[in-house]
Amino acid sequence: MKKLIAAAALVALPTVATAADLGSRRVAVPAAVLAPVHSWTGFYVGLNAGYGFANTNLNTRSEGFLPGSGGGFVGGGQIGYNYQVNNVVLGVEGDFGYFGVRRSASLTEAGETVTGRWQTNWDASVRARLGLAVDRTLFYVTGGVAFTDLSVRATNSTPGLTETVSASHNRVGWTIGAGVEHAFAPNWTARAEYLYANYGSKGLTFNYDGQTETTQGIRLETHKFRVGVNYLFSTGGGAPIVARY
Repeated sequence: MKKLIAAAALVALPTVATAADLGSRRVAVPAAVLAPVHSWTGFYVGLNAGYGFANTNLNTRSEGFLPGSGGGFVGGGQIGYNYQVNNVVLGVEGDFGYFGVRRSASLTEAGETVTGRWQTNWDASVRARLGLAVDRTLFYVTGGVAFTDLSVRATNSTPGLTETVSASHNRVGWTIGAGVEHAFAPNWTARAEYLYANYGSKGLTFNYDGQTETTQGIRLETHKFRVGVNYLFSTGGGAPIVARY
């Protein structure tokens, strides 16, 4: 009898286990959704604004009369292209804008008044960029060719006579700088950067009374501190990456 009961129990156990399995529902393994990785590859356009300084040696060329440095508002736009390889970002950028730096002075002596002014009006550059991307933040250095203008105007006034002479020319030089840029939205970035430009030394040619006179070399270098915003046409992020376990 005991052997019969034991055999019946052994037969019933699989049936009970199967019934228990039927009563439980299989739960799907949740998928982990990862945020898309930001990519710096693509074209971009943007605007910038800040403050600039220009240094000249006109204080020595004018016997200390005309100040040799000044500052003013700078602003403009930029366009460029980035290509990212792992964490390294290579790119090229061109910019053009207003560079409103000027200095003036006036001196009166023995009934004669001399007023002088020098100024720059615009600048531009074509630069390469090399950066290190830390997710959505880019640290970069940049350098290339720079362009600007320089003009000088002087007025000599005596009782009954006023004479004005002026001269201007465009400059080509080199520029280097560094900055940091952060992607605060999928297609928008904000940046802060510093740029230094050196345009060497070049003389200005004045025309008056049918004659011309070229000054000795006038040195020009500029510094710019500016912030900007860019729109990226492609971030390469795509849809979120889904990982299943």
